[in-house]
Amino acid sequence: MTVMTPAPIDQQEDEEMLVPHSDLAENNHQPMDVVAQTETASTVENQPVEDPPSSRFTWRIDNFSRLNTKKLYSELFVVGGFKWRVLIFPKGNNVDHLSMYLDVADSSSLPYGWSRYAQFSLAVVNQMHHKYSVRKDTQHQFNARESDWGFTSFMPLGELYDPSRGYLVNDSVIIEAEVLVRRVVDYWTYDSKKETGYVGLKNQGATCYMNSLLQTLFHIPYFRKAVYHMPTTENDLPSASIPLALQSLFYKLQYSDNSVATKELTKSFGWDTYDSFMQHDVQELNRVLSEKLEDKMKGTVVEGTIQKLFEGHHMNYIECINVDYKSTRKESFYDLQLDVKGCRDVYASFDKYVEVERLEGDNKYHAEHYGLQDAKKGVLFIDFPPVLQLQLKRFEYDFMRDTMVKINDRYEFPLELDLDRDNGKYLSPDADRSVRNLYTLHSVLVHSGGVHGGHYYAFIRPTLSDQWYKFDDERVTKEDVKRALEEQYGGEEELPQTNPGFNNTPFKFTKYSNAYMLVYIRDSDKDKIICNVDEKDIAEHLRERLKKEQEEKEHKKKEKAEAHLYTIIKVARDEDLIEQIGRDIYFDLVDHDKVRSFRIQKQMSFNLFKEEVAKDFGIPVQFQRFWLWAKRQNHTYRPNRPLTPMEETQSVGHLREVSNKVHNAELKLFLEVEHGPDLRPIAPPDKTKDDILLFFKLYDPEKEELRYVGRLFVKSTGRPLEILTKLNEMAGYTPDEEIELYEEIKFDPHVMCESVDKKCTFRASQLEDGDIVCFQKSSPVEGGEQLRYPDVPSFMDYVHNRQVVHFRALDKPKEDDFCLELSKLHTYDDVVERVAQQLGLDDPSKIRLTPHNCYSQQPKPQPIKYRGVEHLSDMLVHYNQTSDTLYYEVLDIPLPELQGLKTLKVAFHHATKEEVVVHTIRLPKQSTVGDVINDLKTKVELSHPNAELRLLEVFYHKIYKVFPPSEKIENINDQYWTLRAEEIPEEEKNIGPHDRLIHVYHFTKDTAQNQMQIQNFGEPFFLVIHEGETLAEIKERIQKKLQIPDEEFAKWKFAFLSLGRPDYLQDSDIVSNRFQRRDVYGAWEQYLGLEHSDNAPKRAYTASQNRHTFEKPVKIYN
Repeated sequence: MTVMTPAPIDQQEDEEMLVPHSDLAENNHQPMDVVAQTETASTVENQPVEDPPSSRFTWRIDNFSRLNTKKLYSELFVVGGFKWRVLIFPKGNNVDHLSMYLDVADSSSLPYGWSRYAQFSLAVVNQMHHKYSVRKDTQHQFNARESDWGFTSFMPLGELYDPSRGYLVNDSVIIEAEVLVRRVVDYWTYDSKKETGYVGLKNQGATCYMNSLLQTLFHIPYFRKAVYHMPTTENDLPSASIPLALQSLFYKLQYSDNSVATKELTKSFGWDTYDSFMQHDVQELNRVLSEKLEDKMKGTVVEGTIQKLFEGHHMNYIECINVDYKSTRKESFYDLQLDVKGCRDVYASFDKYVEVERLEGDNKYHAEHYGLQDAKKGVLFIDFPPVLQLQLKRFEYDFMRDTMVKINDRYEFPLELDLDRDNGKYLSPDADRSVRNLYTLHSVLVHSGGVHGGHYYAFIRPTLSDQWYKFDDERVTKEDVKRALEEQYGGEEELPQTNPGFNNTPFKFTKYSNAYMLVYIRDSDKDKIICNVDEKDIAEHLRERLKKEQEEKEHKKKEKAEAHLYTIIKVARDEDLIEQIGRDIYFDLVDHDKVRSFRIQKQMSFNLFKEEVAKDFGIPVQFQRFWLWAKRQNHTYRPNRPLTPMEETQSVGHLREVSNKVHNAELKLFLEVEHGPDLRPIAPPDKTKDDILLFFKLYDPEKEELRYVGRLFVKSTGRPLEILTKLNEMAGYTPDEEIELYEEIKFDPHVMCESVDKKCTFRASQLEDGDIVCFQKSSPVEGGEQLRYPDVPSFMDYVHNRQVVHFRALDKPKEDDFCLELSKLHTYDDVVERVAQQLGLDDPSKIRLTPHNCYSQQPKPQPIKYRGVEHLSDMLVHYNQTSDTLYYEVLDIPLPELQGLKTLKVAFHHATKEEVVVHTIRLPKQSTVGDVINDLKTKVELSHPNAELRLLEVFYHKIYKVFPPSEKIENINDQYWTLRAEEIPEEEKNIGPHDRLIHVYHFTKDTAQNQMQIQNFGEPFFLVIHEGETLAEIKERIQKKLQIPDEEFAKWKFAFLSLGRPDYLQDSDIVSNRFQRRDVYGAWEQYLGLEHSDNAPKRAYTASQNRHTFEKPVKIYN
């Protein structure tokens, strides 16, 4: 599974997005329930089937940058008897990433109800260095509704189209698809508890990494027992207490029959929904959770459990060879990070861990009293913990690409791990040799996928028997030892031959599923750790709480199962109208979700139901009259007509069908009850066709209040004049008070509230049963101006359009700063004016607003342009949702002015001082690079008054461009490249006809994976070389320029590099002879390389090429 988030476009840079492409284009977001379905579908692989058919398809696309089409399909290829093709959006599917999907090629001609299941990976091949290819894998159940599936944000277009990155070579891109077709099994009928005795955990969106860890911890019974024994009380809330949430989760995993949700636990971590959609690092989560629990266990009966189980100690030592001096430091660990790269198995990693490093030559150790000495440095283990957690370093930072990469190399791990081997070579002299460090493998946590996301699951043997189980989110299956061990070693796998004899070289492909964490349990502690945990270990209040929860769940389940036998009847009364109107609602009469509801068997007769009502409300059956509600064409909902005596003899189920044209399990009624002078219920009056039931609301303009005051029957031929005295009585006014009447007609999409002519008949005013009349005192003409909303229509308009907006400072996007009550009809100017007023700012044009992304709960990347939207309602809309949040920032210049400016970040390198200062330059968009340089001159300290500056584009420690002063700045992108300004050295100003200006870069060599890789680092620069000048002479100038001490400089090597290959130079070589060819791709492809170790301190400023972040650090707030 690759992370899916419900937001399609305004997403974070490195969030992964997995959707069928058509849904993105049409619906703009992917429904959340698909997330669970997609991820859980991955477990179909557990079915015992013969090797599934699989194949790799390669698609070369020429003239890629000149493609003029929104989407492009590959040719067809066949896997498992099915036709497939790859679909790409070369310029992105409404995103700034390449979008790529696997498509069922013949979906339109397949029979009704077709379905097929495939696991697949899609890749863009790096044609310079294959290991940098971008590959993502997933699985999907394809059907008519979702006939394509894949990645909307596959890789940034900026990377794809940059020729120096290696994805676009000679304007060609190579795409690969590996497809594995599996037999479709009915995923939903599988019962984990029945098949295995264990249940899984629900995935709440990219939390499979957490689920695999929680299952592993749960299946360490000693740990589970300790969690149960942490003191909690019945007053604690699971969502606010990590111990209680974990107890609750473990109890459910132990006793529930179905998969368990983790929402309470993540809430107790203090994670918001956005956090839980971010794939965190498992090791980080493990450590933070352990620390939190350790802290919460302090001062309780289980204090020290975490240390007892997981804590080991090692000794760091430095020992001098020629003098008697040794320095040691003891350190504790909860898990060990083992190298995968260059190690064939766990033992090789331990050998590397304790490898002795010699400190000699320039790297001597400074020993106290003895000065610089040759020494040995290393680590040995004092003791190992009962439960040994090994984190395998599958992810590492690649300096060449300034990005994280995943290492899929083969790496073996044994069922039995002997850490006493070879006479205890891993142990320190102080180790207790009487403890036997023989371990048995308990769990294997697996990551499937690439560095940008993937799916996590765990293989565990809870009792250390031979039976392994795979815990894959909601699904638990029995597995054999081969699945849990060998298949998780990683490395390469051979694809089955499709044409044996035709091509005898087996096709190998990298396995992207492999172990990243191992848990071993020491044999001598096995019985203590794999202990019995039963109900008596669980606090009484916890059992009660969870049993109650379970009963409620069962009750709901039963209700759901029997729902077809029942009807829900919702009964609204005058009391509800009095309660709600003017508080919860202003339009219509009642919110039916807040009235008394009855769950009644469909076959019960309505007359019997009336007896239930009599019991409940204390109103005798003979005094009840029920009205059916009706939805009118203008979307209002009003009582329409009373039930007839005949209808009341029928069954409740039949009545619901009569009242509801749409299929709805509810019957909504209004209960009319009349009261006599003594306020006791009396029989309702007879209703003829001439009688109209009207409802009345009273508006008070001074208090800006609306309330329900009652209902009346009026004659259709009567006039409002005849009921004015009655209305005044209902309002508590004097009988002769002048009042105005308005009919509330509708409120969607606009309010319609019209004056009622008191002299016209009710019929002439088109009033009918269920209509609403609002009235108020007639406003005196002179007093009208002081009131904000002097009459019913203006008040109703205000209520309909009012919007409380939460404003947050853009630099603190998680914290509400202030709220304002605004109108949806407010213009852009109205809104910024109110914000400026709130902030005490004189100039509203300095306010810049940014809208809110409802899915990620973050600000959208683009702010609102000055007067870029008409109304507040436009600012708050996000796809088909409306938010109530806006972000603000106070600019130092008015926004219209800023929009006409281009902002660039320029790093100025001082000619003589070792410092870099980043300046923000703001100039009109039509400005040139020359204007930038002139502006910069006023801000920086120059080495002399006449110094000339130039602007360079630096990317990955190479100079890609010197900007001509006449170039317009509008198209310069400082998001991806670093803009560097520097003084032009005097020697460059006086270049002779035979002199050459060459690029000089620092580099180191990395021989990883048997391939020599050149890695550039540090600050690149230009150098003038003269004809006939030897390397020795040039070295002298470089040493002086860079001010490198002799001792250090003597270790440097010099090479001529062309297209990444070094040709080492001797002191006597004439350097200018090498820089003759001009038919290379760009000047940066040929350079003089300075090879030395990268030990320069990192600069205080971070250049923008380090801006990609892959994971937020895990934070557990409680």
